[in-house]
Amino acid sequence: MEELTELVGRVKACTALGVSRATYYRHHRQRPAPARPPRRERRRHPRALTEAEEARVLEVLRSGEFVDMAPGEIYAVLLDRGVYLCSESTMYRLLRRHGEVRERRRQATHPPRKKPELVAEGPNRVWSWDITKLKGPVKGSYFCLYTIIDIYSRYTVGWMIATSENKELAEQFLSSTIAKYPAEYGQLTIHSDRGSPMVAENVAQMMSNLGVAKSHSRPKTSNDNPYSESQYKTLKYRHNFPDRFGCIEDARGWCEDFFDWYNLAHRHSGIAMHTPFDVHFGLAEQLREMRADVLQAVYGKHPERFVRKQPRPPKLPEAAWINKPDEPRPDDQTIPAQG
Repeated sequence: MEELTELVGRVKACTALGVSRATYYRHHRQRPAPARPPRRERRRHPRALTEAEEARVLEVLRSGEFVDMAPGEIYAVLLDRGVYLCSESTMYRLLRRHGEVRERRRQATHPPRKKPELVAEGPNRVWSWDITKLKGPVKGSYFCLYTIIDIYSRYTVGWMIATSENKELAEQFLSSTIAKYPAEYGQLTIHSDRGSPMVAENVAQMMSNLGVAKSHSRPKTSNDNPYSESQYKTLKYRHNFPDRFGCIEDARGWCEDFFDWYNLAHRHSGIAMHTPFDVHFGLAEQLREMRADVLQAVYGKHPERFVRKQPRPPKLPEAAWINKPDEPRPDDQTIPAQG
């Protein structure tokens, strides 16, 4: 527009472009913003402490004698000794400036807990055990259900109901269950959370004597014990799970029916829709071959009904993991140098 204005003038240029002269003047006659004056340095107040005095106050506040005291206490102690360094508010102001109002000592930091990584490539390699509470006949009364599950087969190798939760019962329960399923020395690992019976010294000593390794979840990390937690959810969401049990015999009777169903009839999605019993005792592969024969016969009669591919029964997983390590991404692999 500037070039057109120079040729025909402002009025004709605005008329030709359909722009009012006020708009033209507003956009082309703006005054430049005044330069901001340089910021003056803040003058130190004549009554403020000198740098040397501030350093002396901070040295006293950080000393071993006063590091645990609030400024008000430090101020009073110094006055009792006939010493005045500064006011209490000045102490707070200096500490706030250095970010030391809340805590001036070095804080202890706990190293991160190591994530348990366990793999089971067959039955009786890794067991997971836990304790849950079942409501008793009246409010505040509970029965304790102890369970051990094989993470590979999902087979409940042992369970027990007691009126309390303690390390002596835990030792008896674990030792009797281990005796039922003999494994080679050093082959079995038993995983649990960090409840008091799980970390008890007598339980650890018993497992060591039997050649069984122990593993524990990280504190407050329920995902480190997923198989027991999943089984308890299945138990408590069962259609006939009662709100309360009338007595311990009722609880034992109900749990006996439940674990018979869970081990012998429950088709588990994590083990290719087999029952835990079939997987634990080596019957799953034979059943998978039978399923494959049925599907092969159906496909031979009506191949047109299977558009994408011939149907096959799902395979058993090769291994069961607790916290499977992340597989390295292709970007993380080192590319060898070209010679």
